Amino acid sequence: VQLQASGGGLVQPGEALRLSCAASGFILGVGAMGWYRRAPGKQREYVASISSGGRTIYADSVKGRFTISRDNAKNTAYLQMNSLKLEDTAVYYCHAFDPSGNTYWGQGTQVTVSS
Repeated sequence: VQLQASGGGLVQPGEALRLSCAASGFILGVGAMGWYRRAPGKQREYVASISSGGRTIYADSVKGRFTISRDNAKNTAYLQMNSLKLEDTAVYYCHAFDPSGNTYWGQGTQVTVSS
């Protein structure tokens, strides 16, 4: 089982980035997928998640700016991040559940918002 996160980078405030999280090795399928982030010196923070049926949940801090989606045929989740703010700077981690409820984590991808 592997989750491969990608798409991070350095942007200016107000710009956009799209993160991807590709799941592989989930023999029985991929359940809910989502993103957390950890900013320097802070605890891990929930960002967004999407169920296998497409139901989405967002943290208040990103609601209206971030959009999570998924392509079940590709076992890939996406996080479209618009209107990025300085405080969105963090390492973003994707996670996924298998049908048994086990949780898996991908490696982090760095998002830096700086002027």
